[in-house]
Amino acid sequence: DYELCEEWGHLYPVPREDLINLHREHLLHLLEMGDMEKALQLLQRIEDPGVCLAISEQSLDQHPNLAASHFLADYLTAHFYASLTTARRNEIQALYIGSKVLLTLPELSRVNYFHLSSRPLLMLEQLLMNMKVDWVAVAVQTLHQLLAEQEIGFTVEDIDSLLSKYAEKALNFPFTLKEKRS
Repeated sequence: DYELCEEWGHLYPVPREDLINLHREHLLHLLEMGDMEKALQLLQRIEDPGVCLAISEQSLDQHPNLAASHFLADYLTAHFYASLTTARRNEIQALYIGSKVLLTLPELSRVNYFHLSSRPLLMLEQLLMNMKVDWVAVAVQTLHQLLAEQEIGFTVEDIDSLLSKYAEKALNFPFTLKEKRS
């Protein structure tokens, strides 16, 4: 049905907003089905870069599943980096990095942290508070690799500071040890 509507749009004038809505729904459908290749082909078929940007951003704002969010954040960064405002660019890069960190977690646990996908530092803090030390180790390694390539709202020093804060709390004993004297 989407392809028929797309053909119809080539034959008859369709208002820009309706065309954006059609392509957005088609793109979200393909991403929900896990067909990233067809989703990429759909975006490549759109001739107007403004329409393509609008479709990609609106789709990302719909908060699709993890793989779809990762795909859209990557696509927007790769193709429209210069067209985005600095705030939006940082938001999309944070979502990309957060989704990449989420993908390192065990599959069944991802749903518990998905709501933090656009806030990687907060996700890391939540993992620390939940005592998921092994997951934190993998997440920190992933963050270090990604932060070397991109600049977003936080740095490696912020990660180290967070880790130091929780390491200090782990060693803080709320009571004093009493000595037994013989």
